Amino acid sequence: MKTASRLVAAGLVLTVLACAPPPDRQEVEFRVPVTVREVETGDVEDRVIATGTLRTPETISLRADTAGALRVARAANGRRLAEGDSVEAGQLLAEITGEEVRLAAAADARQQRLAAARRDYETKKALFDEGLISAEALRPFETALADAQLEWERSQLTQNRSRLVTPISGVVLRLARDEQNRPLADGQLVVQGAELAQVAPTRSLVADVDLIGQDLAKVRERLEARVRHSAWGDTRFEGTVIRLAPSLDPMTRTLRAEVAVENPGGELRPGMFVEVTIISERRTDVPVVPREAVTERGGRKVVFVLEGQKVTRRDVALGLGDDDVVEIRQGVQPGERVVVRGIETLQDDQRVRVSGA
Repeated sequence: MKTASRLVAAGLVLTVLACAPPPDRQEVEFRVPVTVREVETGDVEDRVIATGTLRTPETISLRADTAGALRVARAANGRRLAEGDSVEAGQLLAEITGEEVRLAAAADARQQRLAAARRDYETKKALFDEGLISAEALRPFETALADAQLEWERSQLTQNRSRLVTPISGVVLRLARDEQNRPLADGQLVVQGAELAQVAPTRSLVADVDLIGQDLAKVRERLEARVRHSAWGDTRFEGTVIRLAPSLDPMTRTLRAEVAVENPGGELRPGMFVEVTIISERRTDVPVVPREAVTERGGRKVVFVLEGQKVTRRDVALGLGDDDVVEIRQGVQPGERVVVRGIETLQDDQRVRVSGA
């Protein structure tokens, strides 16, 4: 009997448990983790980036005006001048020896004749001033003085023909080489007209840049430019667009732009390949967001703006930008926060969890 009662009681308990409603299940809400950044104001640029080749703006070629034996000049420390040395305007680079004795003697003789002609003229001029001789009597002495002056000046020019003096300050690009580019030693004979030196200024260089496509419409003269070379890391050299070619190259269909580059320290060298960034337009104090904050939905550029614990999708109008930031002309205001990470699957009015700001 007791066993039967226990069985009945157990059955009642099971029946009650079976009929009881299930315990409440706590729903877990999933929030997309995102990182946000505040919309800031900053400066943005439209840039044309191309590769250029550096060259000197001008090169002075010095040639032998007379034949003779070569002697390269010495620097202040007594060392023979060499390619790569810096020189100042008026500095002697080389001399052509062999006729210097004859030329010096001829110059001395003409100087003596000039002195004698000047004394004779001054004597006759004094007599003329006193009215003792006529103008006709003075005229031959005037002519003799003028002729002596001209002969002396010519002798000086002839004597200077044996000296190679640079008319500009710069760097020696080429010095004492023959037509096969072999170096010439002091004492070797050179012929008249042989090129003995090339000098060029290097404190300001020119980068030749070839433009293509849409860049042709962006670049114009006097635009600011920046030049860099991998050897100098992030160091930037300031420049300016100084000239655009009047027509395209018929072979490459590119337009040549010349950019003057400041090189006060001489780090850059002619012949280097450099990266040239031309600033075609700049805007200052405009709303900007990181480039990764902008995505495309339905063919429109949009950003997701954080509002409380949700995000709102907004269409935006973009302006200038680079690889890092982009200008927002319409759609958001400075101070608002936009999603920069976790944007891939976001939807409008979706709840999010901010994991970084």
